[in-house]
Amino acid sequence: MNAPLEGVRVVDFGQFIAAPAAAQILGDLGADVVKVEPVTGEAARVIGLYGEAILRTYNRGKRAVALDLRDPRGQEIAHRLIEGADIVVQNLRPGVMERFGLGASAVRAKRPEVIYATVSGFGLHGPSRNRPGLDIAAQAESGIMSVTGERAGEPQRVGFPVVDAAAGHVLAQAVLGAYVRRLRFGRGDEVEVSLLEVAVHLQGSNWGEYLLTGDPPLRSGNGQPTVAPAADVMPTADGALVVSAYSAPHFERLCRLIGRPDLPADERFASNQARVAHRGELLTELRAAFAELTTDEAMELLTPNGVVAGRIGSYDEVIKNPDVVASGLFVEALGADGTPHTTLGSPWQLGSAPRTPGNGAPALGQHTAELLGQLGFSAPEIDALAADSVVHVNA
Repeated sequence: MNAPLEGVRVVDFGQFIAAPAAAQILGDLGADVVKVEPVTGEAARVIGLYGEAILRTYNRGKRAVALDLRDPRGQEIAHRLIEGADIVVQNLRPGVMERFGLGASAVRAKRPEVIYATVSGFGLHGPSRNRPGLDIAAQAESGIMSVTGERAGEPQRVGFPVVDAAAGHVLAQAVLGAYVRRLRFGRGDEVEVSLLEVAVHLQGSNWGEYLLTGDPPLRSGNGQPTVAPAADVMPTADGALVVSAYSAPHFERLCRLIGRPDLPADERFASNQARVAHRGELLTELRAAFAELTTDEAMELLTPNGVVAGRIGSYDEVIKNPDVVASGLFVEALGADGTPHTTLGSPWQLGSAPRTPGNGAPALGQHTAELLGQLGFSAPEIDALAADSVVHVNA
């Protein structure tokens, strides 16, 4: 069976998460992804455990070549790699690829059919186009932090690099659109995604309310500011779950199931507007009832009866969740040293691209000799380039 992108070559100049994540998605769809790194390794290789986690998660199955792009010989090798490519992905600091002669204009002048995709921090057209950007800056400047946290507390970041990860998916989506266009019309394209735009767009429902009312949303902890109970945490006898039941029928059903059929008749809770106004009192009543139940008992009571609820699980619990296990999301991969390890696959089921055990993230320069050989370099030439530190060859 042919995977959707079988035969497609992607050259990935990305570092950290956003661009490598997009290239990983394309690889999981069947593309051959070549990861280009400096001879000293991409930045994630030198930041310890966090960097190793990033490498393992977003670089499965790629082939790695290490080049000194400051050297004209390294630039020439990069151009030769791109000559056989369909897609180029990069998220280096603004202006770096241009200084190497590998920016979008230079690459597409030679190969106009190439799809050239760039992730930046703040976009390529505004006053901050030359600013380096990280996930946390995008969370801060997009409004995400302003709406995250308790009302009386300080702004909080989301507990993982949500913008970086989402930008990878957005970039892959846009690249696939550009690739379909090329298949239909024979023309390449330039794709631009910024962390700031992705971060703003992730808050679509909040922006919808703001554009309707002109009122900025406020931090409200776990609850939603205009409906109740909604996304509210209910501690149980042995853990906690989150519950949403703000429509009249669902609220009445929730109260009946937990043995409090009197609550909907209480004027403080008789309408959604009243429940929002008296959220603290409502949570006191509901939490007293849930404290008498275990999490399993509460879930077995609510979910078969159409009340939305979810157990709040630790990572130790999530990886054992039967639905997660059944999805096959966690996959086994072979590290560069041949040692197997568990990592994440892509979050979809696709008949033509099944999740199967495969190679993990490559070692620095693991495929340099192989790839240069395919470009026509002889073994002595590769050795000479390595001796001059133009390339790094993993022994």
